[in-house]
Amino acid sequence: MIVSVNCGIWVFPDDTANALGPMFSGFLQTGAYNGLNGVYGLAGWKWLFIIDGIITIPIALLGFFLMPDLPTTTKPSIFYTQEQLNIAIARMEKAGRKPPSPFTWEKIKGFFTTWHIWVLVPLYVLNTEMIFWLKSFNTRAGHTVYTIGQINTYPLAIQAIQVVTTLMYAWWSDIVGARWPPMLFAGTWSMITCIVLAATPLYTHITRRWVFYYFTGVQNGLSGLILAWTNELCSSDSEKRSFVIGNSNMWAYVVQAWLPILIFPQVEQPRVLKGNITTAAINFGMMLFAMLTLYLSRRDQRKGAHAPDVPVDDTESTGKVALKRWTKRLM
Repeated sequence: MIVSVNCGIWVFPDDTANALGPMFSGFLQTGAYNGLNGVYGLAGWKWLFIIDGIITIPIALLGFFLMPDLPTTTKPSIFYTQEQLNIAIARMEKAGRKPPSPFTWEKIKGFFTTWHIWVLVPLYVLNTEMIFWLKSFNTRAGHTVYTIGQINTYPLAIQAIQVVTTLMYAWWSDIVGARWPPMLFAGTWSMITCIVLAATPLYTHITRRWVFYYFTGVQNGLSGLILAWTNELCSSDSEKRSFVIGNSNMWAYVVQAWLPILIFPQVEQPRVLKGNITTAAINFGMMLFAMLTLYLSRRDQRKGAHAPDVPVDDTESTGKVALKRWTKRLM
C-alpha cells in the first residue's frame, strides 16, 4: 500500500513488505528443508511451495474484503461508514482530484501526447548474486563449506538493509519535500556497489565482498517513491494516472522476466561481470530519468500546466513546510 498525503509518503508496508517477504521465506525454506525434507516423500522445497500456497489463501480473502475502491465507488460497510466515505470524497475534491470517467480512445491517445508516459514509465522500469557466491565456496578446497541453511539465511541481511533504506528514503523525501534526492543517492550507492563487485576478486578481500553484497538491495526501496511521484504528477487526471502506473508495473515485469536471465546467467555465477556492469549502467539511466522528470515537472509548474496538487520539488517553501510538520511530530 502506498499512501501519499500532501508532501508526505508512507511506503510501509509495500516496499518494506517486498523485502520482509523474502526474509521470512528464507527462514521458512531453511525450516522446511531441515524439518520437512523427505516427509511423506516430498522434498523440502516442495513443502515450501505448499506452505506458501496455504498462506496466500487468507491473505487473498482479507484483501478482497478489506481493501477499498475509490471513495466515490466504495459502498458503506462494516469497515467504512457513509460519513467516513463522505469525508474521503470531500478531501479528494479539496485536493482537486476529479472522479473517474470512462476511458475513450481519444483520451488514451491523448496520454501519449504528454511526457508522463514516456518518462515516468522508463523511470520505474529502470528501478529494477550472493547465494551463488556462497555455493561456490563448497567446490573450492581450503575454503569454508556452507550448509544449505546457511546459504538460505546469510543473504537475508540484503532484505534487512532494504527495509531500513526504504523507510529512510520515504522519511527523507517527506522531510525535504522532494522525491528525487533519494533516487540520486540510492542510484549512486548502487552504482558504486556494482563497480566494486565487478572489480573485486571472488576469493580475496572476502570481507569487502560480503559488505558490498549486502549493499545490493539499497536501490530496491525506490519504487514507492517513483509511484508516489507519478501519482502526484498525474493527479489532475485519474485515467492518466491509472494508465501510467499500470504501464509502469506491466513493463517492469516484462523487463524483469528476461533481463536477469540475460545479464546474470547461472553459467556465469558467481562472477557475473556483465551483470554488475549492466546494473551500474541501469542505475545511471534511472538517475538521468529522475532528473528529466524533475526538469519537466518544474517546467510544467512554471507554465501553470498540469501543476500537481501536492508538493513535488525541493522549493524553499515546500522544504520549510515539510520540516515544520516533522518538527511538530517529533515534539
